[in-house]
Amino acid sequence: MYKDHAGTMSFFGAFLPLVEESEHCEMVVCPSFLGLATAVTATRGTRIQIGAQNLHWAKEGAFTGEVSGPRIRASGCSHVIVGHSERREYFGETNHSVLKKTVTALDAGLIPIVCVGEREKKNAEAVLTEQFRCSLGALEDGQFARIVIAYEPVWAIGTGDTATPENAANAQDSSSL
Repeated sequence: MYKDHAGTMSFFGAFLPLVEESEHCEMVVCPSFLGLATAVTATRGTRIQIGAQNLHWAKEGAFTGEVSGPRIRASGCSHVIVGHSERREYFGETNHSVLKKTVTALDAGLIPIVCVGEREKKNAEAVLTEQFRCSLGALEDGQFARIVIAYEPVWAIGTGDTATPENAANAQDSSSL
């Protein structure tokens, strides 16, 4: 919940010149819902893609305050974050709801950025295995090929304890279990 319209415009004014020559990676920026239209406009004609920070699994209905995949896609977004650690912690999202949202995003033509990660280093393999099996294990091969997996070790967020390339490699190994 950062940046209003002016802040979003200022961000992209500074960011775009820094990355305009970049061709070695894909770039996706996920502002707050109120910044989506501004971000889509600011990045039109660039290689930067815009994503939403969340979506609801229903296409429409009596879900006050929620936003559906088709509405996100219609706003000009190509991606959406699913299962972020904050959504799991503060809003009670589960592996099951992450799966529902992932399928919904795919059905809406969005690329889900599915977050997985453990709270403590000591139980990484068990937690990641559970998240992969329950959040992503039901996806068909064609669906799985259209998602991005973001490794988000919760123990490293804002703690000064940085995840190493080895941590990420171990997380990747857990995903194949």
